[in-house]
Amino acid sequence: MRSTRFSGYLALLVCVTVSAGVAVARDGERRGVFVDIDHARVVRMPEGAQTLIVGNPLVADVTMLKTNRLMVVTGKSFGSTNLILLDPTGNQVGEETITVVQPMNKLVVLRGARRESYACAPDCAPTVDLGDDKDYTARVLEAVKQHEASSSPKR
Repeated sequence: MRSTRFSGYLALLVCVTVSAGVAVARDGERRGVFVDIDHARVVRMPEGAQTLIVGNPLVADVTMLKTNRLMVVTGKSFGSTNLILLDPTGNQVGEETITVVQPMNKLVVLRGARRESYACAPDCAPTVDLGDDKDYTARVLEAVKQHEASSSPKR
């Protein structure tokens, strides 16, 4: 029992240490557009941009808000893709790299090849994320369904 608990604490320490390293790398490499997975970010478009082309829409979704030269970038899966912006005549007025990353308030625990995600804001609780173990995901989703069923009004 003691060995298992120690292994869990060691995994937690490694994950927190790795997360801290990612935070430093993110701040030091602030080129392009960075967005957390399953989050949206508002970004200003260059003057004259009218058409958006996303290299890989499975990584990020981009929606143009035409009235104020803003676009909403939503992280859909981990990775990077490019975004090309064209003016009304088809000339390129901008290009950005969009990188979708793990949020800083998430903890990932690796148990061998099994991966489990926890949302930590400020306390950690199980959550489901891309790449999590199938059995872990099923357990978390079942707990969410039970919680919803118990809190919904009875008819």
